[in-house]
Amino acid sequence: MTSPNQKPEGNGYQKDYPQKGQRVFQQHKKDDRLTRPVAPRPVDNSNVTGNVPDTFEGLFKMGKNGIGYVTHKDTGFAVMVQPQHSMHALHKDVVKIKITNKKEGSGEVIELVKRAKAAYAGIIDTKGDAIWFKPADPIEPEMKVMPVNDLAKNNLKKKVLVKLGAWIVDTPTCEVIQVIGTPGENDTEMNAIVLEKGFDGAFPPRVMEEAEKLHGSGIPAEEIPKRRDMRDVAMFTIDPVDAKDFDDALSFQTLPDGNYEIGIHIADVSFYVTKGSALDEEAKLRTTSVYLVDRVIPMLPEVLSNELCSLRQDEDKLTFSCVFKIEKETGKVLETWYGRTITRSKKRFTYEEAQEIITSGSGLFYPELAELMRLSKIYTADRFRDGALSMDTDEVRFILDETGRPIRVMIKKRIDTMRMIEEWMLMANKYVAIKLSQKDSAGVAVYRVHDRPAPDRVEDLITFLNSIGYKNIKTKNGIIPPHELQKIIDEAGTDDARDTITSQIVQSLAKAVYSTENIGHFGLAFDYYTHFTSPIRRYPDVMVHRLLQLTLDHEKVGPIEAAEYVRMCSYSSDREKDAQSAERESIKYKQVQYMAERVGQTFNGIVTGIGKFGVYVAEAESKSEGMIRLMDLGNDFFAFDEKRNCIVGRNSKQEFHFGQRIVIKVKDTNIEKRMIDYVLVPETTPEKTA
Repeated sequence: MTSPNQKPEGNGYQKDYPQKGQRVFQQHKKDDRLTRPVAPRPVDNSNVTGNVPDTFEGLFKMGKNGIGYVTHKDTGFAVMVQPQHSMHALHKDVVKIKITNKKEGSGEVIELVKRAKAAYAGIIDTKGDAIWFKPADPIEPEMKVMPVNDLAKNNLKKKVLVKLGAWIVDTPTCEVIQVIGTPGENDTEMNAIVLEKGFDGAFPPRVMEEAEKLHGSGIPAEEIPKRRDMRDVAMFTIDPVDAKDFDDALSFQTLPDGNYEIGIHIADVSFYVTKGSALDEEAKLRTTSVYLVDRVIPMLPEVLSNELCSLRQDEDKLTFSCVFKIEKETGKVLETWYGRTITRSKKRFTYEEAQEIITSGSGLFYPELAELMRLSKIYTADRFRDGALSMDTDEVRFILDETGRPIRVMIKKRIDTMRMIEEWMLMANKYVAIKLSQKDSAGVAVYRVHDRPAPDRVEDLITFLNSIGYKNIKTKNGIIPPHELQKIIDEAGTDDARDTITSQIVQSLAKAVYSTENIGHFGLAFDYYTHFTSPIRRYPDVMVHRLLQLTLDHEKVGPIEAAEYVRMCSYSSDREKDAQSAERESIKYKQVQYMAERVGQTFNGIVTGIGKFGVYVAEAESKSEGMIRLMDLGNDFFAFDEKRNCIVGRNSKQEFHFGQRIVIKVKDTNIEKRMIDYVLVPETTPEKTA
């Protein structure tokens, strides 16, 4: 969990980000700090509860001077690791730690379980007689290029991808494995982000060959009689205006008894992507599509994702469906049916088009859309009554020119049709999870689970909420009840304040993951939940489709296959984190690039964090986040008040708090380090900027 005075990773700043010369691995000559103890930041384990094992696995977080910190996930006990005891662990590596002094909170790495990255992106250049690699992430060490192959010799000053090699004493080495391009060019920077995370926009030739063969085959004639034919039912898709792949469609018809039959129809990817095929192996490796600011790195080749499997208007498609018989007035589910279908979408709506029809009260499929909207609001109200959280935030999108340079910002507001589609997808995911959990199922299920918040995260959230005026926060069974959190969100005075509070609440929550063990979904207030509705872009959904078909065929999963499902749940959760990290990095890059052309201009900003080095602030429109250092807050001596979580001027008593609106000026940017420096502009109105 990121505490209120510490920014989350990936925003360009660390709470203790290194100053020049502080980080030990920036030194190429031998540095005796690697062999002698370094004055550490004290570890405070005073609030830890529960028994801490002497050895455990955890994430290695790099601090100053090569000192690492590893936290036990269940108790929050933090262990400090001196450089000479780190086994050369790098930032975010998974390590096995042994506590050597529990009172001091010190320990040593006894095993490198998993490196955070398989490859590293950065720039190579000569230093002295050698070639050195400087990583894009400044928290990672510079590496000596060995061996010096032709890729290295012929591409000095280029951005490259390297593979970590052996360590010579305390100097890491690497080998150049791919040239990405010229630093600063849009394609180079975007490709560097995805390649470093282990994704690639290009598919292997054998995968493309297999995809093209499938594309040409279309729908086999012998397959149609095996399926429920729903091509004559009123059916449509509702998606973003720029969508190219359509995973899901809704159908609606009124039954003779007056009740409704509503279907959620999902692209039947598993029919085409069969086990053991090249397509399946590649999809397993990727596990997810990656959405950057200016491009999508798809899980499946476009001939499948955008054409063969996509539920395009007026085309017959193979689908996997959940069909519900629903009581007309109350929305109660009376019956469920699951199975493979053949369908035909009659209309491709955008969210805005569907919203306009509902709002105006007339248009194509108005009665169906209106009833789907009414019922969805019943289900939404039921979820909130049961303790679900609403985390609606506006989406920031950059409008790019032909070179990929951001030229303006567009705020994409959430509208009711977006929430409507989301509610029906939740319905399908919930009921499929219930089906897979029953005794007559395949014996294994893939769930999407969301654990309760950890005690230390709850404490941090309470500290934050207290600091912005919410006192006497009530807890129940160690957590803040969801209805209390929702009340705080709903009472936020402005959209900025709501988004800021929501962001902190999200950071306090556990991360949703895939698992074969069901613990329910805390955020949605569901006892059963899975991912069934997006198999074009998520591999776990493909697995769920296969398990549902096994269940319908009354077949069981064997022990070897069951173990593979367990492994793939863990792997898919990890790859999802990588994809989300890549998306955040691409956004941050564009934000810094956007502000780099606006140095000297003033904007409205909102304080998003407080730390001992200064105030973290986001420009109100583009959400471009940076820092106002203490020296740039005004003519006073400013200091961080940790107890009150604010910054205070010694003489003026001026205070800066989380969520405060201020006027800022862009002082400087560093695109390479993804950093923006702002300065405070007191008592002025920001200029109107392009």
